[in-house]
Amino acid sequence: MGEAKRRKAALGEKYGQEARMVPWLPVTKSQGEQFVKWTTRGAWIGIGFLAVWWLTIRLIGPALGWWELS
Repeated sequence: MGEAKRRKAALGEKYGQEARMVPWLPVTKSQGEQFVKWTTRGAWIGIGFLAVWWLTIRLIGPALGWWELS
C-alpha cells in the first residue's frame, strides 16, 4: 500500500488518469485502441461488400443479360 501512496504523491493530479498516446493530442490509449478496432471492422465489411459486388457483376450479371463479357 505504501507504493501506491508514493505513486499518488509523485503523480499528483494525474494519478488515475489514462495516459495519452501523444502528449499534444487529446486521445487516450483506450480511445486509440477503439479506433483501430472499429476501422479494422469497417475495412473487413468493405472487403466483404466488394467481394459480393464483384460476384454479382462477374457471375450473376451476365447470366441475367446485364453485362456482356467479351
